[in-house]
Amino acid sequence: MKAVGVLALIGCVATVIESKVYTRCKLAKIFSRAGLDNYRGFSLGNWVCLAYYESHYNTTAQKVLDDGSIDYGIFQINSYTWCRSGKVEQKNHCHVACSALITDDLTDAIICAKKIVKETEGMNYWQGWKKYCEGKDLTEWKKGCEVS
Repeated sequence: MKAVGVLALIGCVATVIESKVYTRCKLAKIFSRAGLDNYRGFSLGNWVCLAYYESHYNTTAQKVLDDGSIDYGIFQINSYTWCRSGKVEQKNHCHVACSALITDDLTDAIICAKKIVKETEGMNYWQGWKKYCEGKDLTEWKKGCEVS
């Protein structure tokens, strides 16, 4: 009987940390509603392309870098400069816990991404964007998604 209870508890915990992988069109709608289309001159296609190449639309994506910092969430926002994961030396310019960047609610991730674009060299912060999206025709990224 105890084993059944433990298994049920493990199942609940596993459900809580299960990743959410958005579809391209669902993400385009969320980004559009959040005001990302043409934010600082970057079209909606830029944001959708960026999210694809950084995280493949996975809200819980995490990548540990060589310097020990971690990139978090749909936009792969770095822990050293932009969020707080508990280490004292982190700058936390977005004033947000890194764990808030890996939830299905993209509000904090979007607010932080806007701050990054505003305070750095636009989208050049993201290597995935520079390599795969910059200077490309990005109209396909929102095609068929019922967003303007």
